[in-house]
Amino acid sequence: MENIVLQRTPCQIYTRVMGYHRPVSSFNIGKKSEFYSRNYFKEKNENLDFINKYC
Repeated sequence: MENIVLQRTPCQIYTRVMGYHRPVSSFNIGKKSEFYSRNYFKEKNENLDFINKYC
């Protein structure tokens, strides 16, 4: 198990902020918390829910 941990490399995560991409590691504590608490959705599923409800 120790060999696996030693072989890992940190991954840089980028997100789009106001029209450009920026690494999450450069965010302040509040912005990091906001980023990690985002709720993602799948557009196709959301559209099907809308169609089933209103059409």
